[in-house]
Parts: sequence; C-alpha cells; structure tokens
Amino acid sequence: MEKIRDIMSDDVECCTLLDNVYEVAVKMKEWNVGAIPIVDDEKLVGMITDRDIVVRGVAEKRPGSTKVEDIMSDVLITITPDTNSKEAAELMAKHQIRRLPVVEGDKLVGIVSLGDFAVRKLTDSQAGRALSEISESENDQIQH
Repeated sequence: MEKIRDIMSDDVECCTLLDNVYEVAVKMKEWNVGAIPIVDDEKLVGMITDRDIVVRGVAEKRPGSTKVEDIMSDVLITITPDTNSKEAAELMAKHQIRRLPVVEGDKLVGIVSLGDFAVRKLTDSQAGRALSEISESENDQIQH
C-alpha cells in the first residue's frame, strides 16, 4: 500500500495569520489553487478555501481587509506522511474534503488532494470510492 509521503505535494504555498482575505485571494489566483494552509511559523493553524472566502467573507459582506483567521477553518482533519493511501481516501470520503494537510507534529510538511490520487491512478478501491463520494456530494450541493 502506498504511503502519503509518496504522493503528497511537499512544495506547499502557505499564508500566515498576518495575511488578510484579499491577500489570500490574490495568492490563490497567482498560484492557481483553491485552498491555502495558514501557518504560524511552521505550525499549521488553519486552512482557507475559495469557498470560505465566498461563504464567510463575501456573503457576509466582510471587507477584503478582514483577518484571515476570521474566516479560515481551524478545526482540521490532518494525516501524517506515513498514513497509507487507503486511510487517507477514507478520511476524505468520510469528511467530504478534497484536500488533506500532511503534518509531522504541528508542522505542515505537505498536502494531498483528490488530484494526487487521480494522477497516480491508484487502483485501490477505497481511493476510487472517495473520489466518487466526494464528487457526488458536491454535485448534490450544486443542485440544491
């Protein structure tokens, strides 16, 4: 069974608690990503997604100068580099998430996304099921 360290991205662009929502959105555009980990030194303290910016920022009429910590998710599901791909896929399916931060202790060391599973063409049925369940859930949300 493949370990997450073998498929994760370890060159992760991050923001800090000093960044505001506008700065994070600009970085998302520059880096062409939909989620950015938030770190304090190297400690993972949150994640912010493009959806967080829309739902907790724009829809609540918050200005771009809003502190990132006011709209980021700070209750995180994380894994370690030694987690196997099946466990990671099961966590993603269970919690309906597309990206999992990879940590050693509190330190962010990488991130694994649905795309990482797809690119690897993993044959593990659990990884395929996670992709399917997350996609179905998103389609249901879009239709409602």
